[in-house]
Amino acid sequence: MGDLSDRRAMKKARTRAHIRSVAQQMFDAHGFDTVTTADIARRADVAVQTVFNHFPTKEELFFDGRTPWVSGPADAVRDRAPGSCPLEALRSYLVDQVPGMVDVLGAAERQAYARAIKASDTLQVRERELVFESERQLTAALHDAWTGQSHTDAAGNPRDPHTAASVTAAVWLSATRALIVEHRALVAGGLDTCALADDLRELADRLLTGLAQAAGLLGAPSRTTARVVPARSPRPADRLTG
Repeated sequence: MGDLSDRRAMKKARTRAHIRSVAQQMFDAHGFDTVTTADIARRADVAVQTVFNHFPTKEELFFDGRTPWVSGPADAVRDRAPGSCPLEALRSYLVDQVPGMVDVLGAAERQAYARAIKASDTLQVRERELVFESERQLTAALHDAWTGQSHTDAAGNPRDPHTAASVTAAVWLSATRALIVEHRALVAGGLDTCALADDLRELADRLLTGLAQAAGLLGAPSRTTARVVPARSPRPADRLTG
């Protein structure tokens, strides 16, 4: 029975990968909105119901395998080395990821992906939902890190872990997304991504290091922070979802 179950699972995985590959090629070539589920099933040589069994919506099919950034920040916090700082783990992850995410935009496949999203209101809505899901996962991971028994540096915990986790996730992910979206347009205009990578890494490092230092003000209250924080806290940039 074990071998039979394994073979069925492998066949199911191959079918799913085949449907995804066919569909994403069709989306890139013809646009998301013009390609129907029936078109995908016909090209993949499967029943329409088989497509729905693996992918309940076309949006899920479009983004499948293309969004490691949704869970990546939360995973970086949860999988950090024992005793290490959650914000440092997050900062290190994002600094490493931002240049790479811009760099791959130079590939023809990723440019087609970006064009498809820009041309479809439906995909833009779904992308925003994924952005919010990433923020939700990171909020939960930071909250767990600051309140869980595994976090030994209680003195460095925020006064209000729930609020601190929510604000940190929103601001940090908005900031890194702003860098990516801004440079997405430059790459589309022909900017050399290799030359850009080092500059972007340095920029991301400075930005996130500043945010990490600002986050230290969320710790135990003091007379200094009580006077300074309201006057000098930077206004978070509007969330960019393009």
